[in-house]
Amino acid sequence: MGQVVTETMVRVQEVRKSYGRGAAAVHALRGVSFEVPRGELVALKGRSGSGKTTLLNIVGGLDAAWTGRVEVDGRDLAALDEDGLLALRRDRVGFVFQSFGLIPILTAAENVGVPLRLRRTPPRRREERVGLLLSLVGLADHAAQRPGELSGGQQQRVAIARALANEPALLIADEPTGQLDAETGHAVMELLRAVVRSERVTALVATHDAALLDLADRVLELRDGTIVEQ
Repeated sequence: MGQVVTETMVRVQEVRKSYGRGAAAVHALRGVSFEVPRGELVALKGRSGSGKTTLLNIVGGLDAAWTGRVEVDGRDLAALDEDGLLALRRDRVGFVFQSFGLIPILTAAENVGVPLRLRRTPPRRREERVGLLLSLVGLADHAAQRPGELSGGQQQRVAIARALANEPALLIADEPTGQLDAETGHAVMELLRAVVRSERVTALVATHDAALLDLADRVLELRDGTIVEQ
């Protein structure tokens, strides 16, 4: 039987995560629960050190919760082995980080194509997809340039295109505008908004910039290790 498609892309129930033990323990998440419907851009806000990155890593299958349940695209992450988690991250989840994470010696097009090479996508299909994505993020004329030849905003656009290469169902972005000036950051957030619509993906975006929250369908605040919906 095939996977049952639900209207909820992300379901987090009573997730807890701590670092250290005893009196020195840091309780990052204290029973976090929320849902992200398919096709929405949901912003996650919270002061520095509030546990946003920890939460995103757990939802993306990069880290594991101590207790609680996390479902992504209908899959219970606790039920997946390492190969299952790898397949989830490769095929269903795209990641965008504050630091861009591009490979310096590769061109913009080659960076975007890396996930497709890992999936052994045929060259012609790979080139078509890379060209489409660079056009989507407004960088078709910069395909042959390396990261060092691009501005910060352009590098983040390449990172977004790369995250979309494998047509993920969920896009996770951790402070994607953190290294950008206000105007460029707003443009990148508007791009994410447009991508959610054009690529029909769901996005969970952590941001500390209040000016960017208006572009989200919904805002969740992480406060004292729990979620407060705005």
